[in-house]
Amino acid sequence: MSFTSLLTTITTLFLMMVVGYICGKLHVIDETASKNLSGLIVKVGQPFLVISSLITLDFSFENLKTGGIIFALGILVHILLAFFSFLFAFPLRKNLNSGKLAEFAMVFTNCGFIGFPILKSIFGDIGLFYGAFYVVSFFLFTWTWGMIILARGRSDIRLTVKKALVNYGTIPCLIGLILFMLPFPLPDACKELSAYVGGLCTPISVLITGANLSRRSLLRMVKSGRVYYVNLIRLIVLPIMITTILWLFRLPDYLVVFSCVMTAMPSAANITMFGELYDIEPGTAAEFVGSTSILCTASLLPVISYANWLVSL
Repeated sequence: MSFTSLLTTITTLFLMMVVGYICGKLHVIDETASKNLSGLIVKVGQPFLVISSLITLDFSFENLKTGGIIFALGILVHILLAFFSFLFAFPLRKNLNSGKLAEFAMVFTNCGFIGFPILKSIFGDIGLFYGAFYVVSFFLFTWTWGMIILARGRSDIRLTVKKALVNYGTIPCLIGLILFMLPFPLPDACKELSAYVGGLCTPISVLITGANLSRRSLLRMVKSGRVYYVNLIRLIVLPIMITTILWLFRLPDYLVVFSCVMTAMPSAANITMFGELYDIEPGTAAEFVGSTSILCTASLLPVISYANWLVSL
């Protein structure tokens, strides 16, 4: 792993967020633009990002086996995240809505839009392949356990099999897997198309996060104990706990470090989308996403260093 490359990636993401913040202040990216761009990323960019990551490597049974291992690891990691986040969110449940959002923000990370460039800086192209299979577990849990969290105290939010299995995350995963398993190589134009369109995700999602932050009171965020608590759990406590548990189970070193990266990411950007969709304090959701995205630039390197120290023992 090149720490110089990792540091460069983290710094670039932070500066990109600053650009988004300025764009928000200048009304270049207003609320309407943010919603439209979010729709573009979720419905177009994200599917191509997943597909592009899955077709990065040529098909082999060894690669397919590795993908299955990563998927199973993703399921295990999300189960652990869901269990610990349920416990850690308990002090915040006096306010039903903010408590739900806090728990959601602890469980689900931005493992795709921000996680993928970090994985590439650490593992190279194989990191994107790992990430694509991990994202499958992310989407399954988002539309199952995530919906269970948001549905507390609400009768209009329901968990359905269709939502869990048919969404903008799982369908691209299936398409990408089919393309990966084809007995002939895909045309270069198809790979380039997927890479270009999928490449929109990271810059646009980070710019949107910065723009959303520009519409919130930074002073209020700085004074909010709730925000600090969620950041502490999401960015430090949970990644260290999950990494340590997996290391104690003697998982291969690369899986321990990979899991550390995925769990050390900021809160998933879709929490803001769900907040707006179901009218669950979207401003609070933006605070969690924005603050974790900013502070992640400071916490990520020490947490990954901890993982590397563990696997070196």
